Amino acid sequence: MKYFENSKLAVAVRLGLAMGALAFSASVFAQDASGAQASQESGKKTEAATNDSPKDVKKLDQVVVTGSLIPISQIETATPTFTITSDDMKARGFSTVAEALQQSSFATGSVQGAQFSQGFTPGAQTLSLFGLPIGFTKYLIDGRPMGNFPALYNGSDSFNSISGIPADLVDHIDILPGGQSSLYGSDAIAGVINIVLKKNVDRPSIDYRYGWTSDGGGQSNRLSFADSFHWNKLNVVYGVQLEKQDAIWASQRSLSSHYFNGNPKSPAIAGRDYLVNSATGAGYLFEDPNNCANVAGQFNGGEGLRHRAGSGDYCGSFNSPGYRTMQDPSKTGNVYAHGTFDVTPDTQLYGDVLFNYSKTKWNSGAGYMWWGSAADFGHIYDPNLDDFVDLQHAFSPEEVGGYDRIATQQTEKSLMYTLGANGVWDQNWNWDLGFTHSQDHLDVSDYVRYADKIDAYFEKNVLGDYLGEDPYGFGYSSYAINYDAFYRPVSRADFDSFTGREVTHAKTYDNMLRFQLTNGSLFALPGGDAGIAIVAEGGNQGWDYQPSAQAEAGNLWGTGGVSGSGHRSRYALTTEFRAPLTTWLTIDASGRYDGYNVLGTTIAHGTYNLGFEIRPFDTLLLRGKYGTAFKAPNISDQFQGPSAGYLTGFPDYLNCGRLGFTPDTIDQCKPLQYGQAQIIASQSGNKDLQPITAKVWSYGFVWSPIERMKISVDYLHWDISNEVNTESASGLSLDEYRCDIGMYAMDSGTCTNAFAKIVRNPVTPDEKAKGLLGTIDTINTPKVNVSNEKVNALSAEFAYQLPTARFGTFGFNLSYSDVLKHEYQDYPGDDYVNYLTSPDWSQDFKTKVNGSVSWITPDDNWATTVYFNRLGATPNYEAQLLGEYDASRGARKYGAWITYNASIAYKGFKNIELSFLVNNVFNKMPPHDNTYLGTEVTPWNQFNYNIYGRTMYIEANYKF
Repeated sequence: MKYFENSKLAVAVRLGLAMGALAFSASVFAQDASGAQASQESGKKTEAATNDSPKDVKKLDQVVVTGSLIPISQIETATPTFTITSDDMKARGFSTVAEALQQSSFATGSVQGAQFSQGFTPGAQTLSLFGLPIGFTKYLIDGRPMGNFPALYNGSDSFNSISGIPADLVDHIDILPGGQSSLYGSDAIAGVINIVLKKNVDRPSIDYRYGWTSDGGGQSNRLSFADSFHWNKLNVVYGVQLEKQDAIWASQRSLSSHYFNGNPKSPAIAGRDYLVNSATGAGYLFEDPNNCANVAGQFNGGEGLRHRAGSGDYCGSFNSPGYRTMQDPSKTGNVYAHGTFDVTPDTQLYGDVLFNYSKTKWNSGAGYMWWGSAADFGHIYDPNLDDFVDLQHAFSPEEVGGYDRIATQQTEKSLMYTLGANGVWDQNWNWDLGFTHSQDHLDVSDYVRYADKIDAYFEKNVLGDYLGEDPYGFGYSSYAINYDAFYRPVSRADFDSFTGREVTHAKTYDNMLRFQLTNGSLFALPGGDAGIAIVAEGGNQGWDYQPSAQAEAGNLWGTGGVSGSGHRSRYALTTEFRAPLTTWLTIDASGRYDGYNVLGTTIAHGTYNLGFEIRPFDTLLLRGKYGTAFKAPNISDQFQGPSAGYLTGFPDYLNCGRLGFTPDTIDQCKPLQYGQAQIIASQSGNKDLQPITAKVWSYGFVWSPIERMKISVDYLHWDISNEVNTESASGLSLDEYRCDIGMYAMDSGTCTNAFAKIVRNPVTPDEKAKGLLGTIDTINTPKVNVSNEKVNALSAEFAYQLPTARFGTFGFNLSYSDVLKHEYQDYPGDDYVNYLTSPDWSQDFKTKVNGSVSWITPDDNWATTVYFNRLGATPNYEAQLLGEYDASRGARKYGAWITYNASIAYKGFKNIELSFLVNNVFNKMPPHDNTYLGTEVTPWNQFNYNIYGRTMYIEANYKF
């Protein structure tokens, strides 16, 4: 222990883990991060301060770190670990845990968030490590797995939301890139993120923070309180955080308030709010006898007569995109408590509880609140025009009574608690037994259009009496449309008559009983004591997602969704062995076996890891690890019910084959209902899914050339197999063809599968005469294990603290990530897609860099930090459309995007600390991209950049 504490490497490592950008704290030890074991160590340290027994003094030498189950004296191990302290978050201006993690250099992948208000989960936050799927990261709170968010990311995937964690109650966050399943089990393919809440509060404190944006909207208020008390053998830390966040509306930012007007080849085009379109190709039919005069007051006076080149005239508004939220308004309350009770000098009871309550709203705007005749009526024949037409009407804020009134409202209540006991057995053996329960309840209230009612309203007031089928025998309905009524606003009362609120109820739960037995001094080796940890876990988890009865019955206009529910039990056995073979070589081996019981079937998988640490001299650590990782099937992937249909196009290989066309000549197959069928497909869960598996390895070094300096570089590799994807509609059609020509036996599993999932219409006389089957009606594409992925990445970190007697203390931090390779195979037999050169497949960042410079005055009264975040090049819109880079056609990359944050804090008062923080100091908007079209309402990549602009905070912290 003495060797490590006096080494330059030790000093540098502690600096890298604990030095905040403002360096508010002088802490140099890695904080507890392994949950129940952490509580044990915390308790023993408390005991050691008052009981100077040899055994308790020994416990002071052991530090638990994320990435190992065994208490060790070395802070850095074979697993790279990067830490964000609470002081880091404050100094760098991060207002939430999600923001701190999303700005980390490892978060190179694009993700959906609040700006994507038309998505499934704008009220939740997540991230993608190195561009890997969001579900490939394991999230822990105090070393215990977080429960899943009840709603599904992109309507399909289970994930963890990091939006409800109280930032003021966080002590630090550990990020472990690379596969960690041999210790942490399922999901830990891309890495592990462990959020450690406060376990010690020296004095009661209250903190208030107010924030606002320079361009309007987004005001925030946050109040938190933390305290602790000690009574005899009972120690309790508790805290409360309350926060209110106002909305940022698209109308409050120039880039999002209107249709895009930055493309010289495609000027802004107004929204088609009142549109009559010819279904026979004649373009727009402008039938308003008043030239939009009756609707001129809509959209805050922005409605008027518009023209679209090549199509015709209509009534529309340029500013209709402004009526959607870019940042969600929310109200959040958190309560947290951690307690220990020393039953005996060697036995301790402990407990933790974290409760979150939040209400969030968002609005997708006029683009998602409209009515169109084609959805339920098909094309309408108007005898007065002798043409087939489609009608479209987008509802204005005046018609709906203000878009804030009809916003989607989400209420979330989550609870996570742990109860347990730990102690020491036979001096060297530490034991821990704990039970953790988490649950998350979600209610989402959507403002919906009832299909029957809205169709009936327009049929009565606009279409008029039904006149029978069209005279041309196409089977469409005839109406003598009242266009004067169509080009008039809908009254508020009429709008309310066909709309209302429907609530989706969703919940998840997770129970885990965990027993850990640890011996950090198993036996002596030349380099020190060998250690071992054995962990047994068991529990169950469930998911339930139930839309309203009206949604389930398909009675909502323009709204689809998913439903499903299920539960499963699980168990795991983990062991880790650490052996310092010499003073310069340590090896660490771990293995884990996980099993899941699903509907009477067991899905099991084992993982392992072998790591090494070489310390040739006291300033250098060489490290590496090789192992495997896995992800159990998402419970939603197993139990999701049939989704609402989606349109997909693929060839009808069987009928084309009977017409004489082979797969090689399929592009010549006519008519289109065979050669390029447009089919309604559905997807559903699959209880027979198998685990996603991965081979993972990394190697790198940590070097401390001088005291208080740390340089680390690590290379990481993933080779992932059996990823879950929807079954290929085209592949099923091809299988059906091969069965039809006898390539596969009709009774084979392949043929049985294809025939069961493709549903055809009845054979027409013409088809029967040609020997054809009926056209494809629907196709079921469930989730299957078919995709593969390969990623290589580089991560590096630099930290240096320079104390001076005259000028104070300076701190420097730098973090860098580079995705060197990212390839993806959609289906077996497909070529691998290179994500780095295929802009239509991926818009992730290849590189990401952030860093800070901080200064503390000699008297410690003033502290200031400047932080920067550099996002690497990403493809522009034209490159995404073309699927390649071609400068001659304008398909290129944006340049790097850099933003700066700055903060200053004053601690010269007796009990008060005051801070002022500015995020995005230069009010930088997303990269300008003039290749977006004039019909675009979001002319920036909303999954990579935000338009919030400059945000300022003033904060006061008072310690009693």
